Amino acid sequence: MRAIIPLHPSLLGDAPREIVRCGELTATLFRFRTGIEGLRIANARGEVVLLPWMGGMIWSASFDGVALGMRSGFDAPRAASSIAGTYGCLAFHAGLLRNGVPAPGDDHAAHGEFPCMTMDRAWLEVDGNSIAAISEVDHALGFGPHYRAMPSLTLAAGATLFDIGLGVENRSGKPMDLMYMCHINFDFVAGGRCLQPAPFTPERTAVRRAVPAHVRPDAAYQAFIDTLSREPQRMEVLSEPERYDPEQVFYLHGLGTDAEGQTHLMLLRPEGDAFAMSYAPECFPHTVRWILNDPDQKVAAFALPSTCQPEGYAAEKRKGHVRVLPPHGRAAFSVRTGYLDATSAPEQATRISKLS
Repeated sequence: MRAIIPLHPSLLGDAPREIVRCGELTATLFRFRTGIEGLRIANARGEVVLLPWMGGMIWSASFDGVALGMRSGFDAPRAASSIAGTYGCLAFHAGLLRNGVPAPGDDHAAHGEFPCMTMDRAWLEVDGNSIAAISEVDHALGFGPHYRAMPSLTLAAGATLFDIGLGVENRSGKPMDLMYMCHINFDFVAGGRCLQPAPFTPERTAVRRAVPAHVRPDAAYQAFIDTLSREPQRMEVLSEPERYDPEQVFYLHGLGTDAEGQTHLMLLRPEGDAFAMSYAPECFPHTVRWILNDPDQKVAAFALPSTCQPEGYAAEKRKGHVRVLPPHGRAAFSVRTGYLDATSAPEQATRISKLS
């Protein structure tokens, strides 16, 4: 039997408040020192912390004592209208009407309007073996788009992987542009190995040649991009941490899938454990890799499943990468991600090698 438990900001006080306990699973509401409301879902192996009224953002996660998320100057989420104002999270929902880094001809914020959007309501669904946290917003613009979106996160008992979901419905009588990326920012791991079901060839692992406005390249950086365009295998192992300041971005093509249509990728840590991701390329036709290791941000987003590339609306529209939802049409996205211990990681590595 599935129980539905409504959540309200009014439930928060000065101290954390446990909302539900079901065996080893718990869900606790609390408030960050910055005033942002948080929800901690925990099991016997670890926890995931999300922001149920702020874009359904996933702020952090840790399992078996290993923190998964990027390192940054943000030790807590902050009130912000765009993701740049609180860029320290493990994952956010990028999009939905516009996405990517704006370029000449664009008038949208980086990664769109949704990442920090105030949600209308939130609730838990508990079935005895898992807890799902779901948020919902009805977003409407006068004389413009109108959609309903539902970000979600589900953690099961004993699990170190969790499911991130997003459902979106075009509530308008007109077609709606849709650009969505599940933007998962894992920690940078010096010496980590990227495992993917595709070869590290220029055709299948292509470095981004365009340099976004927030990057200030010098001659050495441009030369390294030229090298990576010929030899993308240079970044299979993150053995040159200094090479990712400024960032490097890659586009992965033709990822292999299993019998269920899922692709699988990993960042294998030197300790033998790993960060992992699985999703259906049928829903996410593009996969982006973003690696950054500078004094202020350390992130290895080794797989960003997306409906488009992150070059901004105008460029993606020209390339035919902007999906269109018909009037009252719906779309659903799901990613399984998280941590694999040193026992489970080799099994997943073998699975990936068979898909290449």
